[in-house]
Amino acid sequence: MNEFLTLPPYSLSTEQKECTMLEECNVLTSHHLIACKDYHRIFEAFAFPRPPYKSLQEMPYLPVTLFKKYPLMSIPQNEVYKTLLSSGTTQSQLSKIFLDRKTAKLQTQALAAIMTHFIGPKRLPMLLIESEDLIQNPRMFSARGAALLGMLNFGREPLYLLDKNGTIQRDRLLKWAAQHKEEPVLIFGLTYMVWKYLLNALREEEIHLPHAFLFHTGGWKKLQDEAVTPEEFKAKALAVVGIQRCHNFYGFVEQVGSVYVECEMGLLHCPNFAEIIIRDPIDWQEITTGNQGVIQAISLLPWSYPGHSLLTEDLGELVGFNNCRCGRHGKTFKILGRVPRAEPRGCSDVTYE
Repeated sequence: MNEFLTLPPYSLSTEQKECTMLEECNVLTSHHLIACKDYHRIFEAFAFPRPPYKSLQEMPYLPVTLFKKYPLMSIPQNEVYKTLLSSGTTQSQLSKIFLDRKTAKLQTQALAAIMTHFIGPKRLPMLLIESEDLIQNPRMFSARGAALLGMLNFGREPLYLLDKNGTIQRDRLLKWAAQHKEEPVLIFGLTYMVWKYLLNALREEEIHLPHAFLFHTGGWKKLQDEAVTPEEFKAKALAVVGIQRCHNFYGFVEQVGSVYVECEMGLLHCPNFAEIIIRDPIDWQEITTGNQGVIQAISLLPWSYPGHSLLTEDLGELVGFNNCRCGRHGKTFKILGRVPRAEPRGCSDVTYE
């Protein structure tokens, strides 16, 4: 695994990744079969083939919803370092993801490799479209809290846009923006939060941050309800704040650290240590480029729980292999939304009004 984290995160072609990831995935699957009794029972119940596999496509996958129903872990209880909770509706069960120190470290290193690729090695002044109250319990927190804490590693002098009541701290924002208008800064928030509390709350050029990097994730469902497209989102970020580098990314709490960042061409990219397979929901076979299906996500990071091969509740479209005009290698894809009738969940379920 370490070799994947020392390489530039988009340096391997799909063909190169297939060989190296397959070896690691065989090891991971064998590890979880031994360490997690429930994972072993699932294999026996469904007569899944055992490793070694000859391709990533042969690997069995767990429905991501299993983590809402069962406390799946491959470590003793006394080695649990953190517990992550998925987001969801108030009536829903939440996924619980149990991390040991090794897995938490791998997630941090993976996210660092991706982020430094985009913003460089220096920590940047940071604007968070959140309230600091979100991260109160560092041992057990939601997907939103996990995302926030992860991104904090790449910023300095953080300014939280919202106070504990969810009110915009406008005076502090204007002062911070004036102080950093001539230098690179990092802005992070959930997509809907950025739209509502930053882009829609400011007058055009009330602040001007032309060197900013904006990273946002989740919450597209609410923007779709308002008929806001990704293109409109980027156009407003440029018009209101002057932001030219705007990156959405796809990820979920069951595979924290394995994030798929949108490049300058508007496509999501698979890093060296993660892969996606788009499957036909009728026969579950892999589909070709240009067609939509359900996303299977494969990650080399989960050692403390059997989350390395998961069938998500998200629809995607495979765009291409190693041919993106941005120059990065690997698969490119788009997110098309949730599987019909899948339970709404996402970090955009906010309490501020």
